[in-house]
Amino acid sequence: MTTDSAILYVSTQGNDNWSGRHPAPNANRTDGPLATICKARDVVRTRKRYGELTGPVMVYLRGGRYRLSEPITFGPQDSAPVTYSAYPGEKPILDGGVRIEGWQAADLNGSKVWVAHLPGVAEGRWNFRQLFVNGERRQRPRLPKEGFYWMSNVPDVLAEAGGGAGSDTFQCAAGDIHPWRNLCDVDVVVPHYWVTERMPIASFDPQTDTVVSSRRSIFALKDDRDHGWAKYWVENVFEALCQPGEWYLDRMQGRLYYLPLPSEEVDTIEAYAPRIEYLLRLDGDPDSARYVEFLRFEGITFEHSSWYQPPGGGERFGRLPDVDYAAAPQAAINIPGAIQMTGAHYCAVEDCTIRHIGWYGVEVGPGCEAIRIVGNEMCDLGAGGVKVDGASVREARCQRTGNNSITDNHIHDGGHVFHSAVGIVATHTFGNQLVHNHIHDFYYTGVSCGWEWTYADSVSKDNLIEKNHIHHLGKNLLSDLGGIYTLGVQPGTVLRGNVIHDIEKWNYGGRGIYPDQGSSHLLIENNIVYDTASQPFSQHFGRGNIVRNNIFAFGREGQVRLSRIYGAPGCYRPEIERGRKGFIFERNIIVTDGKPLFVGASSAPLERCNFESDLNLIWDVSGHELISANAEKGPQGDITCITRTFSLADWHALGQDRHSIVADPRFRDTEHRDFSLMEDSPAHMIGFEPVDTSDVGPRPRGQRDLLNAS
Repeated sequence: MTTDSAILYVSTQGNDNWSGRHPAPNANRTDGPLATICKARDVVRTRKRYGELTGPVMVYLRGGRYRLSEPITFGPQDSAPVTYSAYPGEKPILDGGVRIEGWQAADLNGSKVWVAHLPGVAEGRWNFRQLFVNGERRQRPRLPKEGFYWMSNVPDVLAEAGGGAGSDTFQCAAGDIHPWRNLCDVDVVVPHYWVTERMPIASFDPQTDTVVSSRRSIFALKDDRDHGWAKYWVENVFEALCQPGEWYLDRMQGRLYYLPLPSEEVDTIEAYAPRIEYLLRLDGDPDSARYVEFLRFEGITFEHSSWYQPPGGGERFGRLPDVDYAAAPQAAINIPGAIQMTGAHYCAVEDCTIRHIGWYGVEVGPGCEAIRIVGNEMCDLGAGGVKVDGASVREARCQRTGNNSITDNHIHDGGHVFHSAVGIVATHTFGNQLVHNHIHDFYYTGVSCGWEWTYADSVSKDNLIEKNHIHHLGKNLLSDLGGIYTLGVQPGTVLRGNVIHDIEKWNYGGRGIYPDQGSSHLLIENNIVYDTASQPFSQHFGRGNIVRNNIFAFGREGQVRLSRIYGAPGCYRPEIERGRKGFIFERNIIVTDGKPLFVGASSAPLERCNFESDLNLIWDVSGHELISANAEKGPQGDITCITRTFSLADWHALGQDRHSIVADPRFRDTEHRDFSLMEDSPAHMIGFEPVDTSDVGPRPRGQRDLLNAS
């Protein structure tokens, strides 16, 4: 319980010279609320220093917009049970941006354009790469306006080279790139494999159509391993500024150009450009065991943060430490969070809104434990929603991160700058609850857990990924992604009760549940996965996984796939892998529409399959004969080249599904994807337990608070 003396108020009408003990200014304006959170922090800090804190402190933020010229930062000296909360019924906004005013109308190539002169830009004191108008993200001008350009050649890289041969140079097709105005402010954006390279132009030779970037690509500049040179677009081209809603910042002249939408008026427009990258930082020091503890942020809106591309990017993958790469090798893992925690314990961000952000929304970094990221909405994100990233087994134990709750969040509309970012990514971390989240509209994966590509020792274990609703991922831009993606040995990790659907891809790998390299000792049960570009369930090499009581339906390239039996060259561990089953597959319902049930590959042919499948209910709604198949990637990367088929009798002869049932599972409404079972469903004959989806996704606050209290 807080007493009146333990309550502080902050208001846009306040004054940092006042006491902060009153919610509004008094009649004489001699006392009232404080003006900034930083001053409230300092008041609490002083009271703590003098032993005046006798219990929890509540800091109420009155409604309004609080301008931030630098991040709000807390250190170990601020550790105390303090809640920074929205005043009841009001909406405080912590704003890292600046409202753009003073627009002047002008003409640009026959189009109406608004121009604003911005102090500090030409002098190099301010640069921004995002603009938000009337609450919406606006785009920098790009070419081509739709679709992609294609590289014509990458010097010194063989066309058959593997993915690791990165480059900072390529040749474009004639006429695609020109010596544009402010050429070094133009980004070449290369979406390929499962990453997007962001390559600023350093120089261009129009005689040879050769482009040189200030960054080296992390992968060979190919579409992917089996295809030609990479696709790309160019971004921030002044000469391409021609469509309503586009904008361009001329840093040399200090001018901002904006082409308004037809409905926008210069007198009423609300345009914001971010000034800072971080909005909130909890900076503890785990190496010295000095932590930030017991701080809570509730009901606050965080918005308008900028982005830059951090240096390096490849250190965790053995890449050269002194090279600035154009992407991290996966999950945009080098991109920070606008809210960042290091060495924090027992802190929380709950029921907040995080939007119009340049990086990840929240980063729970090294040395963090018992952090709660609960009930928030994160949207319009430059990268992903939440990144949980601690120390590996090869790093200092004091910087390990675990036992955090990332629950009941609505995370959507992300990856606008760093397309390979993830809704929730948990790398070297343990004991986390990633549950009851709603994740959708990203270009890559929904939830990623684990960070070892082999059977190496890992801190990842005992993570619970449960009751998440994950959908509409991929968007036909990147390859090799999943609704839920795992890596490495993870004993005790459970994937349960998730609903995953509408997963798309570029060339290959639009999967639902995707245990990738070395994923082992997972329990995967009670999930419903459907309408995936590839398979609802696809495992690369791994051991000891249990896959039971799931519904896998309507994968366009088969329903269940094993793509490798043993580890890839360089990470094959015969003492671990030989004689061990990749997974046990039982009491699942598999529904297809003329596609194979099980799919093997040259590195994992079904006749040598090292998994066991039985006691399943299988059905083909097309009425065709049920088959399984070995298949390889076709010309577009999809699984179209079937090399061998297996009838159901052939499949039984291999010892698989001998006790499974072929029957219509009797879903309540298959067409509208209601997979609840009718009373006369034959699923009970295999011991299938009905999957309750009524509480999938975020729970009402009252319900989750009641569950937490119990």
